[in-house]
Amino acid sequence: MQKLTLSKKILVILLSSIAFTILFSFFFIHFLYSNLYLSSIEDSIIYQGKRTASHYHYGELSDEIIEKIQWYNIVSEYEIIVVDKLDDLTSYFPYKVNYEDLVNQADNEQLEKGAYVLKEGYVEELDREIIGAIFPIKGESGLIGFIYIYLPLAAIQDVFKESIPVLLIVGTLFFFVLFLVLNQVWRSLFSPLKKLQQLSAEVSKGNYSNRIVTDRADEIGQLATAFNTMSLSLEEQEKRKKEFTSNIVHELRTPLTYINGYTHALKEKIYSSPEEAESYLATIEKETIRLNKLINDLVELNQLQEDLYVLVNEPIVIAQTVLDTLDLFKIRMAEQKLTLQKNIEEDVILIGDPQRIQQVIYNVIDNAVKYSSVCGTISVQVKKVENGVELRVTNEGISIAKDDINRIGERFFRTDKARNRTTGGTGLGLSIVKEIVRLHGGAFSIESDSSLGTVVTIRLIDGLTERSGD
Repeated sequence: MQKLTLSKKILVILLSSIAFTILFSFFFIHFLYSNLYLSSIEDSIIYQGKRTASHYHYGELSDEIIEKIQWYNIVSEYEIIVVDKLDDLTSYFPYKVNYEDLVNQADNEQLEKGAYVLKEGYVEELDREIIGAIFPIKGESGLIGFIYIYLPLAAIQDVFKESIPVLLIVGTLFFFVLFLVLNQVWRSLFSPLKKLQQLSAEVSKGNYSNRIVTDRADEIGQLATAFNTMSLSLEEQEKRKKEFTSNIVHELRTPLTYINGYTHALKEKIYSSPEEAESYLATIEKETIRLNKLINDLVELNQLQEDLYVLVNEPIVIAQTVLDTLDLFKIRMAEQKLTLQKNIEEDVILIGDPQRIQQVIYNVIDNAVKYSSVCGTISVQVKKVENGVELRVTNEGISIAKDDINRIGERFFRTDKARNRTTGGTGLGLSIVKEIVRLHGGAFSIESDSSLGTVVTIRLIDGLTERSGD
């Protein structure tokens, strides 16, 4: 059974159900025959026999009475035999029941006591089952005669001969309708599964573009929806993997091209002055540092994502960390003529990794300065919220498209598609920020609007205590 396919298992179950239904019908008809038909005949014989015998209690079994009984025998469905002596009964009914004499010693004793005897069994000469009963007729001085009432039983097919055609017609219609329903259910159930099997094979080959079109809301529809969601996710992952490969190639190729070109120029002494040679060396050094930072960022991001990095938690004065970080950007902000607005609560302490928290703050402020327009405004807000602290950095400058918002934090993703090298960076900064925030049990979100600017919100949860006494 374990080696059978699902369709074959269901087919076996359906065929077993049909076989069980037919078997049940047979036993049910047999039950009707034995329990209802036979019981009703038996009850009727006993009733008629008692009633007939009771009319002649304490009387005489005259010829007139015998004639009336014989007349009743003609008009009724039963066979009735009336005899004076029990031994005479075999003359009128010379057959054996179940290959035994009609009356045995035990029957004699029971009849002598005035009780009737029920006789049921097969009569070979009649080729029928019969059911009957012998009733004693009492007179004033004792038993004056016996009445034997019996009825050859109809075969089961005769009993139901009027019902069998109806049962056959109804049964045929039932199984025809059942076939149509099962065929529809079969197609409805297994057509999507076969389609799913085919498309799964395509997925295994790397083709994630196929979808199952369905409007069903049942389990099959849910399975198809789950498959479509999985295919879409795999397709997006494949696209991002290719994009990641393209990005990493680009990020590596550019500095390597510079290094290779300027190294060749220095080796072949293709320069006009010592100053030009020094500038070549400076460029090689800068690109080497950039490559080293790219590799370090990738290693760091991988450790954070795989939870390989262990946080060194200790109390952090968030306000001081933010102010110290802002001091690092004074010169750059002055060059861009940026206005800084601060709203920082100083009475909160966060339990976390100081180095990583400072890295988060630095990166967010660095992006705000980098993408702010000249003479713009940067707002930094730190406040205590329920069960945590919230850092919000807002800048007026280049807005982020809605399609790019959800992709912020992906490896090498940049909103400046041209990857302008004047902005610097490796495209991994916010990816690292999101992972650090996650490790601290926090949340990272970003909103951008051309009129309001870009707002980065970081909420760090748990480990927050209020500093008292300062």
